[in-house]
Amino acid sequence: MTDRWALAPAEDGGVDVAPLGPDGLPAGPVRRESDLAQAVRSRPEVTRWVWRSTPEVYPRLLATGVRVERCYDIEDAETLLLGHEGRYGEPHSAAAALARLRGGPVPPDPPQRSAEPGAQSPLFEPAGTRMPLADLLTVYAEQQRRHEKTAHLDRMRLLTAAESAGMLVAAEMNRAGLPWSTEVHRELLHDLLGERYAGGGEPRRLAELADEVSTAFGRRVRPDLPADVIKAFAQAGIKVKSTRRWEIRSLDHPAVEPLLEYKKLYRIWVAHGWSWLQDWVRDGRFRPEFLAGGTVTGRWVTNGGGALQIPKVIRRAVVADPGWRLVVADADQMEPRVLAAISRDPGLMEVAGRASDLYQSVSDRAFSGDRDQAKLAVLGAVYGQTSGDGLKNLAALRRRFPQAVAYVDEAARAGEEGRLVRTWLGRTCPPAARAGEDATEEAGIPVGEDDPDGQAWVPGYASTNSRARGRFARNFVVQGSAADWALLLLAALRRACAGLAAELVFFQHDEVIVHCPAEEADTVVRAIRDAGDLAGRLTFGDTPVRFPFTTAVVECYADAK
Repeated sequence: MTDRWALAPAEDGGVDVAPLGPDGLPAGPVRRESDLAQAVRSRPEVTRWVWRSTPEVYPRLLATGVRVERCYDIEDAETLLLGHEGRYGEPHSAAAALARLRGGPVPPDPPQRSAEPGAQSPLFEPAGTRMPLADLLTVYAEQQRRHEKTAHLDRMRLLTAAESAGMLVAAEMNRAGLPWSTEVHRELLHDLLGERYAGGGEPRRLAELADEVSTAFGRRVRPDLPADVIKAFAQAGIKVKSTRRWEIRSLDHPAVEPLLEYKKLYRIWVAHGWSWLQDWVRDGRFRPEFLAGGTVTGRWVTNGGGALQIPKVIRRAVVADPGWRLVVADADQMEPRVLAAISRDPGLMEVAGRASDLYQSVSDRAFSGDRDQAKLAVLGAVYGQTSGDGLKNLAALRRRFPQAVAYVDEAARAGEEGRLVRTWLGRTCPPAARAGEDATEEAGIPVGEDDPDGQAWVPGYASTNSRARGRFARNFVVQGSAADWALLLLAALRRACAGLAAELVFFQHDEVIVHCPAEEADTVVRAIRDAGDLAGRLTFGDTPVRFPFTTAVVECYADAK
């Protein structure tokens, strides 16, 4: 009896299933069954299902109460393998992989589907994207051969497994939703924005602030139109290049204060106002669509709803169910800890293994106890601030932690020279590209409105700035390796919570939220701590580096900060 099976939904609504042997090849005949959920439910011995796409299959299983332990997502694996081969951005669908294998014309990937407000996420894929199980297994077998050719085979296999686990977590989070109080949200909007006017116009407080801005300029000004604001300042003898908060704040003019307040409240009204509440919150849950590995670095995004950009004031609406709690956990100083683990710098690993504050420990060694300067130096090394004070700080950091600085320096050189740069587990940063969302969309990379990376480098474009490419590569090896670790954290935490009522409901970069009955909260806190430790060992091997969390058990998300 084998614990690994493959499945493929059929055009007639049934499903084809087949057992797989250790070599990934069929170990028995393909069977046609009429019901997907029953096909999976009747095989509890199966610990890993191989399928084309998690969004095609898993939401349908979750809707019937069926949960799987593990999966292998063929299309997600194809993306990773193409990147490792220096071909990031090529079509990654199973149909494209099969066409490449057979030497035929390669079909483009279908365009990313826009999120549908109020609809049950996630997706039911169109029937035209389905593939016969025999063809799917041909692609799967070829992927196993391609894995054998990768550098650090064990790491790459681990990354592929972790990415597939992340797809399961994302689907389950989409199904669960983030607990949300519409009553609290409406009260917040009323307190911040005032009454709503008929016809959908600006609420009272915004209208009042717009009048204050106009009065300050001595003429009618639309605060929501940057060109109008810049023109008004110019007429007042003040030259500004933009209406960004940091630039406006430095000006001496009576319009500044109401303008800044207007901008803050206007964003809340547009991004998380009454319309947003109606579109994205239903049955007491905020339901965005989480996309695992939505950026080049592997960090997550959401397709619709702005889940990764919830303002602090709006977080008061994230409220646990009666008798339940939110366990909110932030990974402490993740970037320098990851840098210590991937660089194997003895000094930085020793510092990252202490129970004390990492930046304070670095400052005691290299910056005469100045924690702020130490933090700027470490983040400057990661993000490429190598001029002015950043250059001086980097020199001090290099003297104390030479291997760590050399590691990111080499990544930057590789990026500048157009070479491939990889995370610790093997996720690959493309060589030559241009930055920005337009480039990523043209290359077919899924990009939602929540892109924590800000920029994504993709192949096929000539960058006008090799130094910018180098800075991105310097950051990529750290942020991408952190994303690798986070996937294994989620996989371990998901497994630890499998026997509990607790459910993962939110994740972004270095923060996770678990919604659980109050009596399970202590168990979840321990599970998060243990999952972080396990993820560190699995990702980076045997190092002294610790990955601690700041954890809060609260009824309201805002109380965790």
